[in-house]
Amino acid sequence: MANPGTSAPPDLFEAETQALLTARAAHAVCACLAPSQCRQALGELLRAYERLLRETRRLVRRSDRAELEMNQLNSRLQDLAAELEHRATHDTLTGVLNRAAVIELVNRHFGHDDLSLIVLDIDHFKRINDSFGHPMGDRVILGVVACLQTVVPASAHIGRVGGEEFTVVLPRQSADVCEKLAEDLRRAIESCDFELPDGSGVTASFGVSWAPPGGDFDSAYGLADEALYVAKRGGRNQVCLSPCFLRSLEHEA
Repeated sequence: MANPGTSAPPDLFEAETQALLTARAAHAVCACLAPSQCRQALGELLRAYERLLRETRRLVRRSDRAELEMNQLNSRLQDLAAELEHRATHDTLTGVLNRAAVIELVNRHFGHDDLSLIVLDIDHFKRINDSFGHPMGDRVILGVVACLQTVVPASAHIGRVGGEEFTVVLPRQSADVCEKLAEDLRRAIESCDFELPDGSGVTASFGVSWAPPGGDFDSAYGLADEALYVAKRGGRNQVCLSPCFLRSLEHEA
């Protein structure tokens, strides 16, 4: 029952309804009606039915357009959501994972897996920026990422955790595999021609850590970072392993 004071919605087919009622009434007493009255009632019914068909088709077309527009809007919203998620988790320059995404990824893997973390830092990067400008520095960063992407396995994840510092996340990989991978990455960068104006090359230093399930990013990163600085102090362009990683190698041996 409608609420008092509210008007009922208009009946789009009021004329057709009335024509149908008239035709029904004529049919009920057709024996008593003149042929002209029957014809008139039938003609009104035909006109009403034709209008009903036209209006129905118009409403169906409108509904189809509305459904198409809604589907297009939903698709666009999904694209925007995916784009926002990508921007929130990936580095703008390189397209690899950003620091927050790396932290979340590492902590998630530690919930059920052992994990190795390779941390690398481009050697003398400040000299590149100071001598050749930041655009050249960006080219070097992109070149280093390209080197990493050609070497790391599909199961690994590359992230940028600082200006010239990167990580490679390696879940469920043995210590010797990770050590070899770090060396392969170091050689790939060392042998790449970055086309610096003075013809010099680019190298990177590496630190590698390993931890069993139950660890966290801070501890794994701290150990790899300590090993990285050992590599820096030792002359750069080398791979150094954290003590726990060395123990895992000894255990595998």
